[in-house]
Amino acid sequence: VSVLKGPREEIVYVPCIYRNTGRKKPDFLATVDVNPKSPHYCQVIHRLPMPNLGDELHHSGWNTCSSCFGDATKKRNRLILPSFISSRIYVVDVGTDLRAPRLFKVVNSEDVFWKCNLGYPHTSHCLGSGEIMISALGDPAGNGKGGFILLDGETFEIKGNWERGAKIPAMGYDFWYQPRHNVLISTEWGIPKCLGYGFDPNDLKKGRYGRRLNVWDWTTHTYLQAIDVGEDAAPLEIRFLHNPDAAEGYVGCTISSAIHRFYKTEQGDWAAEKVIQVPSKKVEGWLLPDMPGFITDILISLDDRFLYFSNWLHGDIRQYDISNTREPKLVGQVFVGGSITKGGPVTVCGDEELQSQPEPFFIQGTRVQGGPQMIQLSLDGKRLYVTTSLYSAWDRQFYPHLVKDGSVMLQLDADTERGGLTVNGSFLVDFGKEPDGPCLAHEIRYPGGDCTSDIWV
Repeated sequence: VSVLKGPREEIVYVPCIYRNTGRKKPDFLATVDVNPKSPHYCQVIHRLPMPNLGDELHHSGWNTCSSCFGDATKKRNRLILPSFISSRIYVVDVGTDLRAPRLFKVVNSEDVFWKCNLGYPHTSHCLGSGEIMISALGDPAGNGKGGFILLDGETFEIKGNWERGAKIPAMGYDFWYQPRHNVLISTEWGIPKCLGYGFDPNDLKKGRYGRRLNVWDWTTHTYLQAIDVGEDAAPLEIRFLHNPDAAEGYVGCTISSAIHRFYKTEQGDWAAEKVIQVPSKKVEGWLLPDMPGFITDILISLDDRFLYFSNWLHGDIRQYDISNTREPKLVGQVFVGGSITKGGPVTVCGDEELQSQPEPFFIQGTRVQGGPQMIQLSLDGKRLYVTTSLYSAWDRQFYPHLVKDGSVMLQLDADTERGGLTVNGSFLVDFGKEPDGPCLAHEIRYPGGDCTSDIWV
């Protein structure tokens, strides 16, 4: 697969969260100028506030994907914004004015609850059929349930559930599909009413966090198979290789801090093998005596050559060469914050990887709070964008200064020849300086689609 040529990103959309910050403001969608030639470089040039408080905007998706691009009438002009906590789904018009999105439609949480018996919507993907599919973490009461909401791609009305049949996984989170292999695979974070208020170590070993990849038949929408990746692994972001013929990909497990490669077997079912393990660090002054890396986001470059992921607690972002998909090679790593920096409350007593605790991370005189979390890569693979907020209740628990000071967006330069990551010192978007007070910036999307939204069929 050759490197895909696309225009350089000039703006990005970022959901910004006020829930759990103590500021009674609605979450908003920020438009950020990332064009170095622009006088507004690294500035929020537009804010679209939601009409309600406490939504917890989280991830976003498109009304139309590359899977519809045989159809010239389809335009990527609506951004789908599910609210993780309120269960509302916002549809945002980005087609009328790319730089100034406006609200197009609100799908009320009652519709999600009554029509699908689901709540806590998470990942949104467009389908080749023109419909939009959104995964959910639970039922309306906050019990775990791995189902999917189907929206009409024109009216954005809820059509009902995607899944069919009596068997449904106990939990949900993210998903990716690959029609050429007639498969959809979904992941499991945990039970919403447990993780919703923060991370309680007492929930571990009680089946409250996910451990499975769930395999579905793409044509019949039925649940076929569970792949166990370990107790309390909490497999989150799942990514197939972009090549639509590929029958493999990677999933990042948060609590176990492992990357598993999943693949189709010769028998035609699916399996997984661990290919990367981030060792925990022995610590004092923290919640537990062992601190996991906490892999919260992963992505694969569009040419399927590099895998990137963030360790939200340890504070590093890593780049792996996956030319051999079974043996990823670490080729780039940079620390941009985290919980183990020198001079903080945590002392590292045992570390398999580092000789000493990393220095606190400053950029342009600003100390970065929190750790690297959501990531997005430019289409040419050379620029990696990073934000530092995970989810407001967990931010507040693990990084109280992040909630007080606000999160940031950074940009790393990636060497796509030999591998390697460096921080771009001239790029900083400081969401601590927002007019309504510091906020928590989450996922990053480009207007034309990107590494984590596009599925080719």
